[in-house]
Amino acid sequence: MTTTETQTRRITTAKAMAEGIALEMRRDPDVFVMGEDVGPYGGIFGSTTDLFDEFGADRVIDTPISETGFIGAGIGAAVEGLRPIVELMFIDFYGVCMDQITNHMAKIHYESGGNVNVPMVLMSATGGGYSDAAQHSQCLWGTFAHLPGIKVVVPSNPYDAKGLMISAIRDDNPVLYLFHKGAQGLVWMEKNPRSIGHVPEESYTVPIGEAAVAREGTDVTIVTLSLSVQHSLDVAEQLSDEGVSVEVVDLRSLVPLDTGTILESVAKTGRVLVVDEDYKSFGVTGEIAAVIAEHDPTMLTKPFRRLAVPDVPIPYARVLEQGILPTRDKIAAGVKDLMS
Repeated sequence: MTTTETQTRRITTAKAMAEGIALEMRRDPDVFVMGEDVGPYGGIFGSTTDLFDEFGADRVIDTPISETGFIGAGIGAAVEGLRPIVELMFIDFYGVCMDQITNHMAKIHYESGGNVNVPMVLMSATGGGYSDAAQHSQCLWGTFAHLPGIKVVVPSNPYDAKGLMISAIRDDNPVLYLFHKGAQGLVWMEKNPRSIGHVPEESYTVPIGEAAVAREGTDVTIVTLSLSVQHSLDVAEQLSDEGVSVEVVDLRSLVPLDTGTILESVAKTGRVLVVDEDYKSFGVTGEIAAVIAEHDPTMLTKPFRRLAVPDVPIPYARVLEQGILPTRDKIAAGVKDLMS
C-alpha cells in the first residue's frame, strides 16, 4: 500500500475494531477471542470479522449461550496470564453474568492485595434506535462506571475504536469496551457518515482516560460520548451556519474520567450541555454536573443542561423510541436554549 493510499484509507468502526484485535493477536500469542458468534460469523456487529479465517478455532472460540460460563472462563484465563477478549453480545445481557463481572473480574486484583492481575477485555454492543426493544437497546455504561475495579471505554469513531481496542488489550486491568451498534458503520443499519473514517494501517494506541475535543467552539460545550458524538458534530455543523460556535468534547473513557478537558472547555464557553444515551438518573450527566459544581460553579454563565434517556424501558415502537433518545433535534434545541 502506498503512502497516499495509507493516508486516505477509510474503514468502518467495526472493521477498525477487528483490525486492532488482529494486530494484537499477531503480536502476542496469549491474546484470544471468545463469545457467541465471534467465529465464522464474525460477530453480529462485525467486531471479529475475518479473525476466524486467520487464527482458527483455537484462538477465536465460539461459545455456547452461557454468558456466566464463558465470561468466567475468560476471567480464569486472564488470571493465569492469558489476554482474553470476551464478547458479551448485548450489554443488556449483563443481568445473567453480573456476579462474574462485578464480583470477580473487577475485584480479584484488589482482593489479592494487588498480586493477581486480570488483563481481560470485555466488549459489548450498546444503544438503541433500531427497534430492538427493552432488552437489547440500553447503553448502561453509567452502571459499570459506578462500580469500582473496571476501566470503561466508549469509542465514537473508527480511529478511536482501533486505538482504544489496542490499549485495552495491552492494559493489565479489566477493561469494559462498549461500542454503539449505530456507530459501527454496518450496511444493514442506518449509519452516520462519521462511522467511516481515516484509520492508519499500522498499530497505534489511544490513551485510556483522555477525552478529545472533537470540535472546537466558543459559545457552548457539548460533553458526550459514543453515537451522540456523531449527532453532536452534525448539530455543531448545522448551528455554525446560524452563527453559534459549539465545542464538542468526546469523553472516550468514563473510567478514568478526564475531568481536566471537561473543565477547560466549560471555562472557555460558560455554557454546557451533557448528552448521554444512558439513563438520566444517577448517571453520566449527573456526574459531569457534580464535577463542575465541585470545581467552580461560577464558570457557568447559564444553568447546566442535560439531555439523557428518561427512566423508562426502551420502547419497541419507533415513534416511542425516538421520543426518548437524544436525537439531533433535541441536541439542537438544548444548545439553542442555552444561547437564548
